[in-house]
Amino acid sequence: MENQHVCNNEHSLVFNEDERRGILCWACREPVLGPSYSCIKCNKFHHHKSCAELPRELQHPLHPKHSLFLFAEWKRVCDKEYSKCEVCKEFLEEYTYGCSHCNFNLHSKCASLPLTIETEVHDHPLTRMWKSIKFTCDLCGKEGNVPFLCAPCNFCIHPSCASYIRSVKVIRHDHILHLTISSLEVSQSVSRFCRLCVQKVDTDYGFYYCSSCNFVAHLDCATDKENREDIDLLKLTDESKNDDLELDGSINSKTYIVKKINVGDDGIEIATEIEHLSHEHDLKLTDEIENNKKCDGCLRVILPPFYSCTKCNFFLHKSCIELPRKKRHPLHRHPLNLLPKAPYRSKLFRCDACCQDCNGFTYHCEECNFDLDVQCSLMLDILIHKGHEHHLYLSNTRYEQSCSSCDFESFQVYRCITCEFALDFKCATLPLTARYKQHEHPFTLSYVVEDDSGEYYCDICEEERDPKHWFYYCADCSYPTHPKCILGNYPNIKFGSAYSFYCHPHPLTFIEKTKDHPTCQKCGHPCIESIYQCAPCNFNLHRPCLWK
Repeated sequence: MENQHVCNNEHSLVFNEDERRGILCWACREPVLGPSYSCIKCNKFHHHKSCAELPRELQHPLHPKHSLFLFAEWKRVCDKEYSKCEVCKEFLEEYTYGCSHCNFNLHSKCASLPLTIETEVHDHPLTRMWKSIKFTCDLCGKEGNVPFLCAPCNFCIHPSCASYIRSVKVIRHDHILHLTISSLEVSQSVSRFCRLCVQKVDTDYGFYYCSSCNFVAHLDCATDKENREDIDLLKLTDESKNDDLELDGSINSKTYIVKKINVGDDGIEIATEIEHLSHEHDLKLTDEIENNKKCDGCLRVILPPFYSCTKCNFFLHKSCIELPRKKRHPLHRHPLNLLPKAPYRSKLFRCDACCQDCNGFTYHCEECNFDLDVQCSLMLDILIHKGHEHHLYLSNTRYEQSCSSCDFESFQVYRCITCEFALDFKCATLPLTARYKQHEHPFTLSYVVEDDSGEYYCDICEEERDPKHWFYYCADCSYPTHPKCILGNYPNIKFGSAYSFYCHPHPLTFIEKTKDHPTCQKCGHPCIESIYQCAPCNFNLHRPCLWK
């Protein structure tokens, strides 16, 4: 079977009974699976069978006075306003039926929409009104011009809104959420804020709702694939609940084996020597103070009680050895596995919450290459922070939001529903106290300016500080600093660790910087910072050059 199609005047399209590669259709931009047509000489112009057999000319009730003709090439791609579809009001790279006399365009998919549909959003069949009229959608609350209508109920919605489902399970709530259209079904005490994006919800229109918990979510937030649980609602069983218990650490998921135990005076058993999955040697419990040492798990300053290796410069907080092997987190739809080192060539990763580089433990999703450092993995849906008087709620959006304490823009922040305050993960996980080199006093994280002088500078870099931003302050010495100046450029990296790579026979030590700026063995440029080095061989590599 061959089809002389308007997309290719030179060659015919040849029929393929079962296309399985999922190549995008030239007409509708959806994956082609099953019966199809394509040009076997050009190895392109793949079409669904239905798209290849679209009629060249069409009479449509939305434009009865003229015939519409199929444009195989996207009409006037450079002029999006001209090419906008009259039904969906969007410019999409799809085949279009158009009238050259009237500048009237319909996507081929919109032109073939059915007259009536059954949908989960309404109990009765909905009929398409093939007439352009302005209306307000009863589901999303936005205006439209070609509705689906239930006349007995006076119910109008956009064609796109007909695809919402009756029930959905989101990763950040234990119960199923149900599509709700009437605000009368909502408890009057419920907060009118979406618990996924922490923005207001207009309950005069559609939303998803859990009546047991007064949990409200926008339609698009609840159905977004980043928020939606990757499960079949019909197959929720006790077995899946047991899986959740294991992921939460309720079932034994220890990362260590106890080698020695001491019994205290109160009868409590204390593990004094352990074998941990992250290190080749046994670790011993100690309560000695170690100055300027970092935990190899969370990369924070090491404080008692902690475990250490007597042979290596390796330390773990007691809390870090007790981290579960697997856990769920509200920022990701899949379970996360604890790894002692990132599964990447550099052994470093960028945390998907705080956007900072890290070489400590990671909670990792292999399917998505999603990583969380230890501090961010401990953050939950609700945050109580000394830097703000109200509770803060996790907001995960498709658009970037600005942090009130540093102005950095991020997709994930903690928002206040009382005021406009927002806090990103980097600032939310700042240590409350910090030390700086030989300074005798600790610095405290501060949230309001230290005086009313109107002039604020960092005493380390001597540059101006934004009075709205958080800073570290030594009250004993009246010594304010930027967080970056006191914590350094790489607060979540422990320099001095050695790694083995294919490019050199000896382990390479990861160092922050050197005074002499040695030449990189790969690119020939000076190494300024973040260097992999074998000192005995005078071998140096930039971090990016590991991939070359």
